[in-house]
Amino acid sequence: MNAKLSILFYAKRAKTTTEGLIPIYLRVTVDGERIELSTKRYTHPDKWSVEGNRMKGTTAEAKAVNAYLDTLKAKVYDYQQQLIREDEEVNAENMRNKILGIDKRKHMLVPIFKQHNDGVKALIGKNYASATHVRYETALKHIVEYLQWKYKVSDIDIRKIDHEFITGYEFYLKSECKCCQNTTSRYIKNFGKIIRICLSNGWIQRNPFINFKSKIVEVERVFLSPDEIDIMLNKEFATERLNQVKDIFLFSCFTGLAYADVKKLSYKNIGIGIDGERWIFINRTKTDTRSNIPILPIASAILEKYREHPQVIIKGKLLPILSNQKMNAYLKEIADLCGINKELTFHIARHTFATTVTLSNGVPIESVSKMLGHKNLKTTQHYAKILDLKVSNDMQILKAKFENKSLSDRKKKLG
Repeated sequence: MNAKLSILFYAKRAKTTTEGLIPIYLRVTVDGERIELSTKRYTHPDKWSVEGNRMKGTTAEAKAVNAYLDTLKAKVYDYQQQLIREDEEVNAENMRNKILGIDKRKHMLVPIFKQHNDGVKALIGKNYASATHVRYETALKHIVEYLQWKYKVSDIDIRKIDHEFITGYEFYLKSECKCCQNTTSRYIKNFGKIIRICLSNGWIQRNPFINFKSKIVEVERVFLSPDEIDIMLNKEFATERLNQVKDIFLFSCFTGLAYADVKKLSYKNIGIGIDGERWIFINRTKTDTRSNIPILPIASAILEKYREHPQVIIKGKLLPILSNQKMNAYLKEIADLCGINKELTFHIARHTFATTVTLSNGVPIESVSKMLGHKNLKTTQHYAKILDLKVSNDMQILKAKFENKSLSDRKKKLG
């Protein structure tokens, strides 16, 4: 909607000088809101035309003053068009700043992104996990490189970020950074948070993400089958390190805990549950949601096995876990030695708990979701979708019901 703008010049008699001259003022009205500024020009009261908003006569002085007022009026209309081109609101404050030559402080993307990331870093362990901070830092790195790649600049005014900028960034992530669709979507989502901060602060008026969609592609989740779990359980390796990694991986298979949660697990996380048995009580590192997990016999045996391990005693943790990178490296070796033709990572243990250990054995999806610490049941449903065995079992129950009903109907007809 266009703002209604009017311009008026008037002589302010209340500010008559000692020489008897009165100052000429400019009044700009934008949607009913006035701006009044001195033009730095003066005139004698008798020489000012109230009706004409200018000096009377054709003297050199009158011509000079009136020409200046016409130029000033034209500039006001130019400022109006500048605000429109810059996608700024045409209001009294912005018009005043333009007329006075006060340039609103530009808000640049990179410092805003850095300030956000510093805030995330300061809240690690409270509101955020360290992995979240790393992800935002990587997202910022990609933005900086994209600015150089496409625009040959080190930073950009956030008001210049538009739909084209975002689609170009998406293309850059896929083509230059070789990111897959889901990784690309996550980085764009990180960038979207920065844009929302700018919108909330009023630094930009229009959301550049309007009409932009970046979809997450559902990927097949890898998990161990019951036979593969048995193979790993019964496999003994020549080196203690491989056995240790295997045990901790299996512990996660039977608890559903992610790497970060296994790493921080201590005796304070073990308590007696509602059934009188030992449970794990922990807040997930990633989401800070509560996970209450009954300890199954295999998980309990693994905890007991490492109770006297030096690293456990020194660090006060329950398991002697290595770095995530080392765990994943050893798991690839373990998979080869066990004849498991899958790209094993530690997170597959969590998928295995959700599918093979719980859902496949009839544990209700609501209970599985609670143990996994999912905030939304839809997240857990992704695991249920891939369980053809469960679908088969459910349909067998349904078939049996129909067969019983059909048999009952036939008996009634015979009777």
